[in-house]
Amino acid sequence: MSLLRARCPACRTFTAVAVGQGYECHACGRSYAAGLVRVPCAFGQGGGPLEEAAALELPYPDTGTVACATLAEQNAALAAALPRRPLVLGGCCCAHVGAVSGLAQRSGRLGLVWLDAHADLNTPETSPSGNLWGMPLRMLLDDGVVQASDTALVGARNLDPGERDFLAETGIDDSLARALAGVDAVYVALDLDVLDPAEAAVFVPEPGGPALADVERVLAEVAARAPVAGAGVTGHLLDERNAAVASRLLAAAGL
Repeated sequence: MSLLRARCPACRTFTAVAVGQGYECHACGRSYAAGLVRVPCAFGQGGGPLEEAAALELPYPDTGTVACATLAEQNAALAAALPRRPLVLGGCCCAHVGAVSGLAQRSGRLGLVWLDAHADLNTPETSPSGNLWGMPLRMLLDDGVVQASDTALVGARNLDPGERDFLAETGIDDSLARALAGVDAVYVALDLDVLDPAEAAVFVPEPGGPALADVERVLAEVAARAPVAGAGVTGHLLDERNAAVASRLLAAAGL
């Protein structure tokens, strides 16, 4: 994986080069706000469709792929291989762990906005399924990578009892004003199942979610409150409709 060169999504040549936070293609002249890292891994039962979804075509230059047998290996490899301003494409939500860990080492006080129909706050002791993809936000908080006071959970509506207890204990809610006050930068973890199921094809659809335009407004507010250091898109299926959905939402976040 190269942090300086990437494959341009427009002309398909390996001539996009890092310029500032983004990339510019020397062949066709296109410029891009972020570099794409694909993470075709899913740490849970039956996650094959999530692994396939990392192949979704998005209009960002490909810097490479991180595929590891264990989550610990993935976290280390991803943290070390992030472009200056990364867009991580999963895979399951565990892809965010390595991305946030890497950015936290170079972005000062990092805020985290987690958009997901699920809280991802379980531990091995509280998880009904034992799937690691239900634990990544808790991992980041328990390891001190980000602070609860700098974290917003947006759109969650299917929570396990242990997750509800943890939210009550930590005071984490969906307030962007609280979470982003005083941070130096923010990472956006975007699981497309945060949306109403009519808006996107996702691995675990949950009824009652917000419309695409509503999430678009949330992301625009995030970008207005703090510099977006990077983002990740997870939880989707390999469906061409999702490319337009994800691209629209990432554009709202300034990517």
